[in-house]
Amino acid sequence: MATTGDFHLAIDTWAFLDQGKLPKRTRAGLLAAAQDQDFDAPSFQALLEPLVPASHPALRRFVLEGAAIGAYQAQTAAPVIRTLIADGAWAWQSLTEQYQLCWVHEGRHYKKLCPVLAVHRDLLTATSDDFWAYYRDLRAYQAAPTTAEAVRLATAFDTLFGRVTGYAALDDCLRRTLGRKTALLLALAHPELPLHNNPAELAARRRVRKRDASFGARSEAGIAAWDALQTILATANQLGVNALHYLQDRLSTAYHLPALADLIAQPAATCPAPP
Repeated sequence: MATTGDFHLAIDTWAFLDQGKLPKRTRAGLLAAAQDQDFDAPSFQALLEPLVPASHPALRRFVLEGAAIGAYQAQTAAPVIRTLIADGAWAWQSLTEQYQLCWVHEGRHYKKLCPVLAVHRDLLTATSDDFWAYYRDLRAYQAAPTTAEAVRLATAFDTLFGRVTGYAALDDCLRRTLGRKTALLLALAHPELPLHNNPAELAARRRVRKRDASFGARSEAGIAAWDALQTILATANQLGVNALHYLQDRLSTAYHLPALADLIAQPAATCPAPP
């Protein structure tokens, strides 16, 4: 069912909500509401009134986020992203059909360890070397994927992260990485996927630095202004367009320069559909 509403109760909603600790009364009330139905913002807020007390704004925001995800996944007005590459935060894990963990973020768990004993430092160094050697093997596989190499890498993953070193903190990291095997090795089935999300992290850095310096926007209008201007700046930069010239062209209503949306559409029209 394609939706055009702001909120939607469907399987994608519950994939997100079931990760959190939803009160039984709230869950039962939402299940009793019409499933696979569109809601505009006022009607969904009215539905939540008796189910989520106003004294629990975080819970209400959580439910709203889940229903918004359901609406996004069900709509057909824009392509739905099927794969997300992110860190291990649970909130990312049900936004898309496929979820791949970032290897750079995974490696940081090992980098944060601070062994005191020399033997533990040696174990950590050896494990880190093996970690990034395995990462390089994955990169090589992406350049020339074969079924045999995919099987070898899957087996090597179990060997590497299933080891027990005797250094408890390191063994905990290894055990957690082993449990994330499916999300870390999605690239074996889809070698076209990047193994990390550094470009997205770097793209968000300008916004984060501005927020840190000014402590955030002061109003909804300010947030909208931040979003609009920083989107234009970042998009123009990626397209090789002079942002100052572009803004002058638009604000003066000269319109001599092509719209950024048109520049994006040109290469996008020749790109294959995402997996």
